[in-house]
Amino acid sequence: MTKVEEAAISYRRSNPLQKTDGRRSTAKVVPIYQWSSYQKIETIKEGISKEELENLKEQTDVDYNMLAKILSVTKATLHNRKGKERFDAAVSERILLLADIYSYGYTVFKDQERFNRWMKTPNRALGGESPLNLAETIYGMEEIKNLIGRIDYGVYS
Repeated sequence: MTKVEEAAISYRRSNPLQKTDGRRSTAKVVPIYQWSSYQKIETIKEGISKEELENLKEQTDVDYNMLAKILSVTKATLHNRKGKERFDAAVSERILLLADIYSYGYTVFKDQERFNRWMKTPNRALGGESPLNLAETIYGMEEIKNLIGRIDYGVYS
């Protein structure tokens, strides 16, 4: 495997909205946390599809009950969408915020499973709450991202 192919696979894993099947590709996918605000705004306006939400759910190992709490919708809302159907801007924004956190975490932790476990483990730096429980609010998501940033820069957290 060439360096370009390795990098492409690594980038695809950094985008939790995209399905990863391990196939080789030279296509470069920029991790969501590195997208510009304008790219994020356009994505939110277009809406996130049910298919993309399914990819996020699969990669993050978060169940529909928790996703419904985080996205401030009913479980039925999540189940009733099909395939390429898109969510409205409000739900899409929260999905993208969650994907942004996971994208950043996967890059910093360099291990998807380890980061997924970290998200579910109570953390002293977050007042004893698990990061996933704090993701129910925008400010909670901001705190999670700040904590990942501190870990990235080696600040004791």
